[in-house]
Amino acid sequence: MNFISVLSCLSLLLAAAAAQAPKPCGEDKRLVYKLCMAADGHIMSSGKISYDAFGQRMRVRNFGVVGNETFAMDQIMLTLMYNVYYEIDWSKFSCKKKPLDSSFILMQVPKDAKLMGQVFLGSSSSWGMGVLVNTWGGELPNNATYSAVFTEVGCVPMTLSAYVPSYGWTMIR
Repeated sequence: MNFISVLSCLSLLLAAAAAQAPKPCGEDKRLVYKLCMAADGHIMSSGKISYDAFGQRMRVRNFGVVGNETFAMDQIMLTLMYNVYYEIDWSKFSCKKKPLDSSFILMQVPKDAKLMGQVFLGSSSSWGMGVLVNTWGGELPNNATYSAVFTEVGCVPMTLSAYVPSYGWTMIR
């Protein structure tokens, strides 16, 4: 074998290995999943998120405790056509309509995220008995940092953790 053919084989192997590395993901989708949040002991809540990237709308039903007070909140964000936000407080029986001042945020791995690791949750010995997940991390404005765990197949969000120096830790699972 001559030097050129060996070099071309090595370059093909390197290209194949590089193509297998996880890449940030997150195509448009519709999701419904449970929410569990804790923020440095200040707030603990659980609920349900209905997320629609096609219609750019999201509904967050949230029940929790802040200090010694409980709350039941329903937040509806309609971005695409209306740019409006409804906040329904079921514990006070009130509803507030507010303008949305930000664009719709897609639930996806940010393009500038760095891969922190890849693990298999569950069993890899039998098909369908586990899930391959990627942990991504990055920096946010004001010295804040985040890490996010997404499934390799389907790019389903699993966990989001963020640290903001002025507020502390927040975790959404």
